[in-house]
Amino acid sequence: MDKRLIGLEVENFRSLRRVSLPLRPLNVLVGPNGAGKTNLLEVFRFLADVIRTDLQPALDLRGGFDEVRFWGGEKTPTSVRIKLTATWTTNSSRNAPDEYELRVSSSSHRSTLSRRETFQFKRTQGRGRRIQISGQRATVSDTGRGGSEREIGISALSSGLSTLPRLADEKGGTEVAQVARRLASFRVFDVNVDSARRPSRFPRNELETLDDDAANLASFLLRLQIQDQAAWERLVADAMEVLPQLDGIDFAYPSGAAREVIVVLNERGLRRPTELADASYGTIRLLGLLALLYDPSPPSLTCVEEIDHGLHPQALELLVERLRDASERTQFLIATHSPALADRLEPEELVVCERRDDGSSAIPAVSTERVAEIVDESEGLELGTLWFSGALGGDL
Repeated sequence: MDKRLIGLEVENFRSLRRVSLPLRPLNVLVGPNGAGKTNLLEVFRFLADVIRTDLQPALDLRGGFDEVRFWGGEKTPTSVRIKLTATWTTNSSRNAPDEYELRVSSSSHRSTLSRRETFQFKRTQGRGRRIQISGQRATVSDTGRGGSEREIGISALSSGLSTLPRLADEKGGTEVAQVARRLASFRVFDVNVDSARRPSRFPRNELETLDDDAANLASFLLRLQIQDQAAWERLVADAMEVLPQLDGIDFAYPSGAAREVIVVLNERGLRRPTELADASYGTIRLLGLLALLYDPSPPSLTCVEEIDHGLHPQALELLVERLRDASERTQFLIATHSPALADRLEPEELVVCERRDDGSSAIPAVSTERVAEIVDESEGLELGTLWFSGALGGDL
């Protein structure tokens, strides 16, 4: 997977006073409650909402601008800034990446908001495009020989992410649409066990994706079995490795094959199969996470909070292995409180989070290079042990 998000910068978004984070295929956030892990994931949910609904509705959904901006310190900030660096568009590379920046500001003497946005892309060799949006004007500038500049009208608080993809290529629509599609696909995944255990409608179509809360777990797993038998068999083998009593997974159709499907577990020692509705909390979460990791059409970025919640420690080694496998198709930004999971990570996969005295988040609190040095100096101690002991900061 060569098209990736390679960096995130955030200023004044909730506890993220000033954060600059390089992003790799697998990024695991560790740190105490309140260190900012959830707020980092929320940045991506916010951007996806901007695309789906526009800027003002995305702010309103979170209680307005005042509820989004940083509350700490002595001085109230007047702006929130988010910047992404990626290699998403056709001609981008690490040396010539795509850049997107959003700044939302509030006047110190008025309650009105304003926004500034900047897009920058590589179009062809020697040529690029820069789009700047301020007020009710978007300026499209082509760089390189024969470059041109033109202006487009835009509503005062509309986002370019939601508006510009509809424009023609010469006005900047093509590259913005590519970025917007990537951002809109971002998934913040959290298995809702009560929803996942219920029957779900028969797969609606061949492109059905896994719901963000795994509410359609049964239909998604059935579609995987039908369309990718090899992936299905690997998923079942993984589940059987973690759940020793499991002999296999099947499906039943309580209201007819064209309407609803339920997951059925075949377990050793039992006279009849166990419907997923009667399975344990941890079993359902495990199946939801495995479904996520075997998704054949994942989004560009998948965020998971408390990924280890409800799982037996013996599942964690397999989980980390499957995360690495799946990170060839999608990037992961996940949060954990589990030293046992951290023990199985490489230094470059660990992101230590801390809370400063002024209420702001330090992310990363320790550089990847320093984490690697501490591991080398520890004479064989694993990452989770070092984190738990306080050697890496980010106390539990």
